[in-house]
Amino acid sequence: MRTTNLQGKVAVVTGASRGIGRAIAEALAAAGAAVVVSSRKQAGVDAVAEAIRAAGGQALAVAAHTGDGEAVSQLIARAVDAFGSLDILVNNAATNPHFGPLLTAEESHWSKILDVNVVGYFRTAKAAAPHMQARGGGKIINIASIAGLTPLEGMGVYSASKAAVIMLTRALALELASANIQVNAVAPGLVKTRFSQALWDNPALSAKVLGAIPARRMASPEEIAAAVLFLASPAADFITGEVLVMDGGQRWAVGKVS
Repeated sequence: MRTTNLQGKVAVVTGASRGIGRAIAEALAAAGAAVVVSSRKQAGVDAVAEAIRAAGGQALAVAAHTGDGEAVSQLIARAVDAFGSLDILVNNAATNPHFGPLLTAEESHWSKILDVNVVGYFRTAKAAAPHMQARGGGKIINIASIAGLTPLEGMGVYSASKAAVIMLTRALALELASANIQVNAVAPGLVKTRFSQALWDNPALSAKVLGAIPARRMASPEEIAAAVLFLASPAADFITGEVLVMDGGQRWAVGKVS
């Protein structure tokens, strides 16, 4: 029977200092994986690694900016040096420095968002794949967004980047299938994190936002992490190139806002 047990596996999670990334790192560690937690600032990932070790797991904190190719190479190298291999990569690091009408964006916004949200995922996958091939297989899970399927108002550049993440996922899945590396994406809707606090902390705005979600609530980071755990596990060995949407039915709610 294929399970979600990750004993003996090694995982790298980017953007792991808080929110969805931290929940994913903790879920993988609880399932038995040794986890390398990464983000731009060392202090943030140190706290996550310490919490995982306090709970009985194995963790290493490595600061790395996915917009920096050399930093990405060092991140993967340190994971392999510390734990001997690499089986799972979760691309979660992302940025969105522009909010507003698409045509008010500057080229610098495009460059920053695409470099981190898309090329950053490519960089980590390129660095990780050879180690997975040497192990006889692996898992790459990219955190996309429903914005990559349906453009979100005021987030046009971000939406375009997440659409690119979905196509990157499918292209990598096709190319890496023969190496027994499964590549999938999770596309969350609204998740209750610090990033979305401006929405859920404002009663009037929260009511409007939740009215557009048939489930009438936001997801928790732990729910997203549970989906990633499944895709990272042997239970998902024959799933590749898929996008698991987790939005409480939001995409299908056109005309049903209350």
